[in-house]
Amino acid sequence: MDIELITKKENKESKEVVNSIITKIKDFINYKNLEPGEKLPSERMLSEKFEVSRSSVRDAIHKLEFHGILNSIPQSGTFVANIGVIAMNGIIDDILRLGEPDFKSLVETRILLELKTVRLAATRRTEQDLKQISDALDAFSNKVLNGENGVQEDLLFHLAIAKASGNSTINKMMLVITPEIIINFEKHHICDLGPVERVIQEHLNIYDAIRDQNPQLAKQKMKEHFKVLYEYCYNV
Repeated sequence: MDIELITKKENKESKEVVNSIITKIKDFINYKNLEPGEKLPSERMLSEKFEVSRSSVRDAIHKLEFHGILNSIPQSGTFVANIGVIAMNGIIDDILRLGEPDFKSLVETRILLELKTVRLAATRRTEQDLKQISDALDAFSNKVLNGENGVQEDLLFHLAIAKASGNSTINKMMLVITPEIIINFEKHHICDLGPVERVIQEHLNIYDAIRDQNPQLAKQKMKEHFKVLYEYCYNV
């Protein structure tokens, strides 16, 4: 069987398991009449109760936490968020109905997020943020100049910018869509778009604008960077 088909099959099965756990967590909350602020059983106890792996339970909890259903507090546990039962059930039902994002949707979402993110990063970045962005840029440059696939290093560069934005919600959204972006970029050979020297220079231009704390220029350079990707997206 083709490796890509195997990966898709595994991803589908994994998603089905996580969605099944989400349904069971919803049913557990409703059955126990848990109120906002009340604690859920530990990951270990839930994995034993649902007869699934702890990693799958963790993935389900992370998904519910991202959508505001649960709150995980280090060293304390996982708690029901401050949300009504009707709203909670409605949101979870919507989560379970979500389909796999198509390639164009991923590209549009990424561009919309990053045009906002890079402006915030240029305003809020710290010296530590700059170092992380610079390190990611160096790793990307070294990879592509050696003729290797630099998709993951490229995304690390953009994730470092998201972190520098100081907006935890945007950062989480970038982290959520990143795995799908990697899969689709490799599938559509996005790393083959244009001379590597040009792409490196575009990254460098973005870094320089963030370093100089120029949000307008940072947005402009990010927009220029995405121009080829955007055009490609609407011609596949």
